[in-house]
Amino acid sequence: MKQTTISLFIILCFAIVATAQKSLPDVNVKTLDGQVVNLKNYAAKSGKTIIIDFWATWCSPCKKELDAVAEVYGEWQDKYNVELLAITIDNQRALPKVPGIVESKGWEYTIFAGNEEEMRNAFNFQTIPQTLVADKNGKIIFEHNGYVAGDEEELEKAVAKASGK
Repeated sequence: MKQTTISLFIILCFAIVATAQKSLPDVNVKTLDGQVVNLKNYAAKSGKTIIIDFWATWCSPCKKELDAVAEVYGEWQDKYNVELLAITIDNQRALPKVPGIVESKGWEYTIFAGNEEEMRNAFNFQTIPQTLVADKNGKIIFEHNGYVAGDEEELEKAVAKASGK
């Protein structure tokens, strides 16, 4: 009897841990003009579903993903009340290229810069693009890395779920 109770307890604990949702971490990023922004607080105050896309100027798949989402972003904003935070992990040398790329691409995202090591540790990712969706309560409900054409359809489904639509 005691063995069965212990086994059930262990299974229950494992199930709770396995289904627990991660929340946005308490981490700082910077605006392109150098202002520090706490990402968790920013998302909480927005009251929106948040897409976070980690990218860099040297990452072709990153730019392709952001280009693909740009084509439907206005529609998503209206339909799902979503905001995309494009967080570059470029180093200090490459960071000055970011505004020019954003402008030439016509991306209407909120652009932040994050320290690569801090972002990788806080969000536990290895490769970019790394994309995640958090609901309006800051719970991360979707994570995806890499990009192939059509991934934006899977992203839209996650955004719809996070926004309750």
